[in-house]
Amino acid sequence: MNYIIRKPWHLPQRLHTAEEVYRNRKLKRREFLASVGLSATALGSGVLLSGCNQGTDEEVRKAGQYDLVADAARKEGEEAVAEGRTSSRTGPYRAPRNETYDYGRPETGEVFAARYTNFYEFSGQKHVWRFVGDFKPSPWKIEVAGLCSKPQTFDMDDLYRLMSFEERHYRHRCVETWAMCVPWAGFPLRELLKRVKPQPAAKFVAFESFDRPEEAPNVNLSVHFPWPYTEVLTMDEAQNELAFIATGMYGHTLLKQHGAPIRLVVPWKYGFKSIKSIVKITLNSEQTPTFWNTASPDEYDIEANVNPHVPHLRWSQQTEWMLGTHAKFDTVIYNGYGEFVGKLYSS
Repeated sequence: MNYIIRKPWHLPQRLHTAEEVYRNRKLKRREFLASVGLSATALGSGVLLSGCNQGTDEEVRKAGQYDLVADAARKEGEEAVAEGRTSSRTGPYRAPRNETYDYGRPETGEVFAARYTNFYEFSGQKHVWRFVGDFKPSPWKIEVAGLCSKPQTFDMDDLYRLMSFEERHYRHRCVETWAMCVPWAGFPLRELLKRVKPQPAAKFVAFESFDRPEEAPNVNLSVHFPWPYTEVLTMDEAQNELAFIATGMYGHTLLKQHGAPIRLVVPWKYGFKSIKSIVKITLNSEQTPTFWNTASPDEYDIEANVNPHVPHLRWSQQTEWMLGTHAKFDTVIYNGYGEFVGKLYSS
């Protein structure tokens, strides 16, 4: 006999909403609309959907800004270039482009990428920028430990001083079928790993995001999820040339909703593997659990390589659509990066 096990976060409304609200949901809905200054007519006309959650371009950008010193340095660097002089500033905002990587399609407008994001610590909805106000990405430290000969803890200034930054134009493919093309700034993950000298026994690289529920409202609301957010790569994946640590995008530091101040980018895998706001990297001999593979193992493969031939349980993965333009493309194995990573999975 087959049984369906309903996960705690898939409970029907009547089991997680007060009975008074559930039985009078039409009335409660009208009260809610009135509280935000809208009527049922406004909702029906699409005002709530099209305007309330989107915000202006300036509101979306300002909500995610946090590092005004870095932004000032970026502007000073731009002015120096325009005037033909050398800037005293350094960092990801002046990273030269690595021409090896190309989108193969138009770049996504910055505001579209900033407005439509996944960051479950803050919200299960896409307008994450509305919920990041209490998040404090500065100061920030990242610990690299485990099976390595020189474990270290770096702050962002350490990384700006030690690492050689570059800009890479990567395609990004979400498991939900939306996609974007983004100019990330940062450095190869393998260059960071070299600094801690991995031991031969290290076969996996585990990543952990920040765990500060007082700054991330959805953590307290989603208590059944296995917080903090975690991810893992094999050592071979982590040392592949595509695996990238990003600290900036679109010529400035990461916005909060994009995983400020430091995140992983693995463009041949679905987006949920590119863990945001990393505080710890651990080298292990065994594969460790990951957030989504633990929360919903029947839906999320721990490898999570982009593959149009393997559908999600609830939708096809054969096509994708671009943020901003909604242009539709056929999805390609490894998100089109097979020449760089195909050998990792050939055996």
